[in-house]
Amino acid sequence: MPNITPFLWFDNNAEEAAQFYTSIFKNSRMRDVRRYGDGGPGPKGTAMTVSFSLEGQEFTALNGGPLFKFNESISFVVHCKTQEEVDYFWDKLSEGGDKKAQQCGWLTDKYGASWQVVPRGMAEMMTGDPQKVQRAFKAMLQMKKLDIAELKRAYAG
Repeated sequence: MPNITPFLWFDNNAEEAAQFYTSIFKNSRMRDVRRYGDGGPGPKGTAMTVSFSLEGQEFTALNGGPLFKFNESISFVVHCKTQEEVDYFWDKLSEGGDKKAQQCGWLTDKYGASWQVVPRGMAEMMTGDPQKVQRAFKAMLQMKKLDIAELKRAYAG
């Protein structure tokens, strides 16, 4: 089967971002840093591409300059088993980022990438009995960081 590797465009901090992400996720590592040489277009010796993995998912980051920016139309979902995991990933990924404009478990990190930090049982709370789904959905809309216990209470009625 073919592999799909997300390719992330950064202005000039791809290596820093990869180090940040790999410091957060336990099963993660920096794999390879390719540096610009004399031919540019970046300054000689700076990272051109950075290969890294997060929980077994391969990523490549590029220092491509200021031409493109991240936006919320693409996001990475972190599926969490416990509230402690939700809290950990929310706090770590949002460090230095924009928490103000986010809701429903979404956040923007300090590099502009969007993340969704959600409990594993979230999909089940969004299907089934329409009244339960509506209560859970309404509760979720009021939250930034998701509160598993509150979502379960709302779902149960």
